[in-house]
Amino acid sequence: MKLVYDRDLDILTVILKEMSVEESDEVKEGIILDYDAHGNLVAMEILDASRLIAQPAGVEFQLAK
Repeated sequence: MKLVYDRDLDILTVILKEMSVEESDEVKEGIILDYDAHGNLVAMEILDASRLIAQPAGVEFQLAK
């Protein structure tokens, strides 16, 4: 998994799999889900991320036991 924050565009992208995107669906205003050719979720984009997320450039990662 990879997180990419573009400060200029204010877009946070969560990449689950490095695959080509065949279809995108805006599930809620500013939240876009990207799918591969088989309908599997490969990424999520959050537009206007600084409006929705307190610190879009900061990441905290935690593994559940």
